[in-house]
Amino acid sequence: MSNHDLAVMVLAAGKGTRLKSNLAKVLHRAGGRTLVEHIVRSCGPLKARETVVVVGHQAEQVAAVVEPLGATTVLQQPQNGTGHAVLVAKRPLGRAKFALVLPGDAPLVRTETMKALIAAHRNGNAAATILSAVVADPSGYGRIVRKSETAVSAIVEESQLTDEQREINEINSAIYCFTLENLWPALAQVKPNNKHRELYLTDAIAVMSGKGETVLAQVAADSREVLGCNTRADLAEVDRILREWKRNALMDAGVTMQLPETVLIDPDVTAGEDTVIEAGVQLLGKTKLGARCSVKTGSWVMESRLEDGVTIGPFARLRTGTQVKRGGRIGNFVETKNTIIGEGAKVPHLTYVGDAKIGAKTNVGAGTITCNYDGFQKHPTTIGKGVFIGSDSVLVAPVRIGDHAYVAAGSTITEYVPADSLGIGRGRQVNKPGWAAKKRRELAAAQHPQKSSRRSERKPRRKTRPRK
Repeated sequence: MSNHDLAVMVLAAGKGTRLKSNLAKVLHRAGGRTLVEHIVRSCGPLKARETVVVVGHQAEQVAAVVEPLGATTVLQQPQNGTGHAVLVAKRPLGRAKFALVLPGDAPLVRTETMKALIAAHRNGNAAATILSAVVADPSGYGRIVRKSETAVSAIVEESQLTDEQREINEINSAIYCFTLENLWPALAQVKPNNKHRELYLTDAIAVMSGKGETVLAQVAADSREVLGCNTRADLAEVDRILREWKRNALMDAGVTMQLPETVLIDPDVTAGEDTVIEAGVQLLGKTKLGARCSVKTGSWVMESRLEDGVTIGPFARLRTGTQVKRGGRIGNFVETKNTIIGEGAKVPHLTYVGDAKIGAKTNVGAGTITCNYDGFQKHPTTIGKGVFIGSDSVLVAPVRIGDHAYVAAGSTITEYVPADSLGIGRGRQVNKPGWAAKKRRELAAAQHPQKSSRRSERKPRRKTRPRK
């Protein structure tokens, strides 16, 4: 269905006082993105003629999130309610005939649900269509009061419910589709007759219904989609659901997860078939995993790329810019950053590798460190293919090690090691016989100087001759 006559409007001006935060509500994060980014991204496939985000609190920061996604921002200042926010966005909507209006703090709504809402609105020739949800506990939400099986008479806020209306478990999501030629006259009749002296969009719906215009409600298939984020507990629940959906999507694509509820995966992460992700793993940012990879318990991977057949961990930490070529291995308690690990290369354990290139089939021993930072800038380390780096080596960048070279264990390497060479950078061992015993006597004397002095003052015993 073409949406060339549809505009999307996201209401994102509020502060979110119940979150008790200096950060605007829509800039809080859940599921790896800000709340408003989730909304704008979900609206993208609708291909609306215009996406307008109404901003207010921390307007510049919100604009910096949504404008790169193709949205236009308009400032609501002061914030005089949801009806006022829609009026502020009237001009940017241009010649659109319909508007999809969403709050900026409801990141769970799916594109498919919005498409169904728009279709129901068009097919019903409605002035307004509300996305509703049926929930077990409707407390805290406005209720949908119907005058027939399909038509809505009003949205009643909880504070105004009658005892009979409190039994209704169909709630308002604050997501709507409007026919604009009906919306603007209705908004013109709305008055700020409430304790906050604000214009409410729900009052415009009441005006439409009162005039006999068609107001419909489309029930969301999954009631979780309408959850907003008014409290920290709401944020945590929304984050949990988004993470669950992401894990399920990867498992549906052929990824195995052990104890999936312990695995945290950001929305832009991808993984190939037959990859296995163990418990307690975090895959963040735009990390990409190939097929048949193994990410073991407790590993943390950020903005990294793993080719097919790579093994990571357990308890590995791959920071931004890490690339592991086919069949590479990064073992337990290894940290990498801005590093390329060659095909079949191994960094098995207890190692830090930063700003480095490691060639194919190279083995890096335990305890190795690339000293990439001199206090002012970062420097590269280049290790060729087939190299063996002995345990507890320190590679002081910038430094280069040629193909098939060896570095002796415990070495500090500061200069180029040519191909097929052995690099040794450590002091020569010297053994001093009796040194330890002498040292212990000196220490004992230092700890007990009086006792030592009395011993030195004693006269030697006179030897007695044996009696005949």
